[in-house]
Amino acid sequence: MTVVSPSPNSLTLRRCKLIATGADGGATEYIFDQPIVTLGALEDNDLVLDDDRVSRHHARIFGDGEAFLIEDLRSATGTYVDRVRVREAWLRSGCTVRLGGTTLRFSVVTEKLDLRPRADGQLGALVGQSESMRRLMAAVEKVAPTGATVVLEGETGTGKEVVARTLHHLSPRANQPFIVFDCSAVQQNLIESELFGHEKGSFTGALATRQGLFELAHGGTLFLDEVGELALDLQPKLLRALETREIRRVGGNRPIQINVRVLAATNRDLRAEVKAGRFREDLFYRLGVVRLHLPPLRERREDIRFLAEHMLRNGAFNRGGPGQKDPTSPRVKGISQDALQLLHDHDWPGNVRELGNIVERACSFADGDLLQVDDLPESIRGVDGPRRREDPHLPTEPLAPPTPGTNAVPIHADLNFRDAKENWLGTFERDYLAAVLTRHGGNLSQAARDADVDRKHFRRLARKYNLVAGKPGDDDE
Repeated sequence: MTVVSPSPNSLTLRRCKLIATGADGGATEYIFDQPIVTLGALEDNDLVLDDDRVSRHHARIFGDGEAFLIEDLRSATGTYVDRVRVREAWLRSGCTVRLGGTTLRFSVVTEKLDLRPRADGQLGALVGQSESMRRLMAAVEKVAPTGATVVLEGETGTGKEVVARTLHHLSPRANQPFIVFDCSAVQQNLIESELFGHEKGSFTGALATRQGLFELAHGGTLFLDEVGELALDLQPKLLRALETREIRRVGGNRPIQINVRVLAATNRDLRAEVKAGRFREDLFYRLGVVRLHLPPLRERREDIRFLAEHMLRNGAFNRGGPGQKDPTSPRVKGISQDALQLLHDHDWPGNVRELGNIVERACSFADGDLLQVDDLPESIRGVDGPRRREDPHLPTEPLAPPTPGTNAVPIHADLNFRDAKENWLGTFERDYLAAVLTRHGGNLSQAARDADVDRKHFRRLARKYNLVAGKPGDDDE
């Protein structure tokens, strides 16, 4: 199968169709979704031919761009296209292919898929109301059942593994293994063994024969994360596995047939990597049958609210807690408008992964059923915190420790209840920290221990109110 994307609104699938005519004149039609179709006498071929003159693995047909080629696999009786024996040849619709005594008619089935944005803002674990995400969901829904190799491109943290899992769960392989391999997390000299396995004694430390991930993913999906990090000397071996659908273990000579759908992801521009000579062009085209781009979170800010609420509803970190009658229901129900505005204004260099970490962290600080501004980290609130920038009633000079018996925290009745409460809490927090630090002569460790607060958290709070040197965004150590 080849895939062509002439416009962002459509996707054209070209599938291989073979028609076999039996001795009785009846025709049997075969249509294949996979990018490589093998033909031969053994049962592990995609099209098994019951013909004594057909070799065990006779030939294969594969897509190359918008066209199809057939390659003879060193068969005993040869492969013929329109009565001409070939080693490799382009196929055109209507031509005949003869293997041994079997003649097949080849044609291309073309299907144009509409990729207009989905009306629904959720597909599996994918969530978003923006047009770019709903268009991505439409592409995932259409491509998932086809078996096409897919490359997912986008910045770190945009959710490429979530898209890969969705592709797998919506495919006919959903009940088979889904194996993840991060090409950047393993030493380059060990990647070949991880992917293809090794035989006992093939290198120092190989104390037993071991299956590789391609074998473990047989029948299912192998997700290669950060494939752009793969060393040049390993890329031909991956290309061969994709083209021939067979692998050899390190130190082994026996080819092992595999039936695996490969999905890949990268935060690099693979086209630029090809031009720079760091990524093979043939592997780029073999992997990129379909290329899907995941937009960064800063380009789809309208999704922030839906993503955050989805995380609160489904996150295990938001279950249970003191006084929670139902341990399965979310403890925090939503986000205040002020906190949501701060999330909306953030640049999100870490994308959805960063949002997930911040929501989880905020839940651990939240006292009520809504996430508030004070529950968010300093990186979201800014150096001085949003209330300090907005509220003229908050003092700007360092406060002296409160005098016992006096009203050290003023009440501003001219504010609405929420703002007055946040004002009061902010002033109390500053007064309390100043008093504890004064009591211990500015010793941060003793003050934190006396307040029964983690030292790093105490330092962040003290920096927030300019009670110690440094800025809230500085490293703690």
